[in-house]
Amino acid sequence: MARQSPPGTLLAEPGLPPRPGRIPAPPPAPRRARHSVPVPDLELKPVDARSPASLRLLSVSTFLHAGLAAAVVVVPLLMRESLPVPASGVRVFFAEPLAIPAPPPPPAPASLAPRAQKAPPSSPRLTAPVEVPERVVPEEAADLTAAGGEPAGVEGGVPGGVVGGIVEALPEPAAPPRVVHVGGAIREPTKVKHVNPVYPEVAARAMVQGNVVVEVQVNTEGRVTDAQVVKGIPLLNEAALAAVRQWVYTPPLVDGVPVRLIMTVTVHFKIR
Repeated sequence: MARQSPPGTLLAEPGLPPRPGRIPAPPPAPRRARHSVPVPDLELKPVDARSPASLRLLSVSTFLHAGLAAAVVVVPLLMRESLPVPASGVRVFFAEPLAIPAPPPPPAPASLAPRAQKAPPSSPRLTAPVEVPERVVPEEAADLTAAGGEPAGVEGGVPGGVVGGIVEALPEPAAPPRVVHVGGAIREPTKVKHVNPVYPEVAARAMVQGNVVVEVQVNTEGRVTDAQVVKGIPLLNEAALAAVRQWVYTPPLVDGVPVRLIMTVTVHFKIR
């Protein structure tokens, strides 16, 4: 039967010697006894009311603060500032208001205005001649015949015409130039001025590209007078027309005679 070791000591196998090189642990130090400190008993006492001295001090402080506030409010009201004495020799002038004349009355309407009475025309007075001529000589009439004996002038006359004037043949109005279409023996004239179209921003953002076919009419001076879209793209038509109207060609001729030319051109739109 193994014997029991006292508490606080390490257990060791019985009959085995301690291993060399190991120092046995020292026994634990005995615990110190704690001394208790006596605590006096505290007695709770009820709080008494404020002393008469503190009440007097509070009343005096309140009275002083009220008097100070009344002085700050009432003293400025009781103070009167004396007005400055006006300087001697000051004169006051009163100007009369300007008299604005009344506007003239509006003119009477033309329908109510009195009409000026026209004086009746005076009839010429006939006076008897002093000397009586022996015979009456007829006045010479204007010669209305041309040099060849043919009657001159226009029957009834013309405004601003000259008596006895000869009417010459009026110049015939020049016939308008012919309108021809390009094709066959008629070729397209040489372009002298070219203007590139401005690519619309909306079409560029939408990546719209393609060709617009425009029918143009060129006058005898080589300028484009009319342009219409034959086949196009809605977002590019206006830009194509604006560019084509600025193009200039050499004056179109057919057999040496100036003509008006109608042809079709193609405007290319391509996003690079």
